[in-house]
Parts: sequence; C-alpha cells; structure tokens
Amino acid sequence: MARIFEPQAPVDGRQSETAIFVARGARRLLRALGFSTVTEMPLPSGRRADLVGLAADGTILIVEIKSSIADFRADGKWPDYRLHCDRLYFAIPDSVPVEIMPEDAGLMLADAYGAAILREAEEHRLAAATRRQMLLRFAQTAADRLHGLCDPDMPRGV
Repeated sequence: MARIFEPQAPVDGRQSETAIFVARGARRLLRALGFSTVTEMPLPSGRRADLVGLAADGTILIVEIKSSIADFRADGKWPDYRLHCDRLYFAIPDSVPVEIMPEDAGLMLADAYGAAILREAEEHRLAAATRRQMLLRFAQTAADRLHGLCDPDMPRGV
C-alpha cells in the first residue's frame, strides 16, 4: 500500500509557535511581492537564515524573525546576514516594540495571516560571485526539501 506524505516546512524544535506564525505571514507577503522563499537556509558563513526570498530578477532578501524582546537581545549574529543578501529585513509580531529594532534594516510586522512592511530595507547589491553562491544554495535547499517530501528516508544534510 502506498503511503501519502503531506508537505511540511522543516521544524527543528528551535522555533517558537510565534516565530512559525511570523514566518508564515512574512512568506505570504513576500509571495504576493513575487518572491519565492526558503526557511532555515544554511549560509556560506555557516550561519542559518530564518527566511530567504528570491525574486525573478535575482534579488535576494533575508528576513530575520524575532519573536520577542529576549529573542532580539540574545542574537547579535544578524549583521553578518548582510553579506548574503541585497536587502535585510526583520519580521516581528505586534508584541515586539518597533522602537527596539535596528533602523538600518527593513522591518515587517507579521502574524500567521500576513505581514506589512513598516520600513523598506536599504539595498546593498551582492557581488556576482556571492550572488551565484547564494542562488545555488537556494536551489539546492529547495530541491532537497522537495525530494524529502516524496522520499522520507532521504538522508538529511545531503
């Protein structure tokens, strides 16, 4: 008897329910703006981006999700993400004060149903070699996740 697999986003237990809802809302907004997205994407630096968006023209966004004040204060890695995208955003729920978010990054307010851009991110275009590296990483991550949907025994980290 054939088994049917339901698609699921990768969840490794580190994301709070709030972060998962904020990611969903941010992804819905980005999709409406013409971006395809991948969650929890490993970056060449060894870090992992919460959300990476790719537009048809090759523009790459990274969205760093902060689900609480404590989450924001505990994380100083986000400036490194600029090295891997054309624009950097934060996405927060309405329980996180807008005033504490860095002004040199874009800002989205999100919930489980959608998001709104409160502040556009400054553009800092990637170098061609970095863009190529990120495009390949995006494609491989997306393809591996699709493969995992139809082959639950696929080894992780391939």
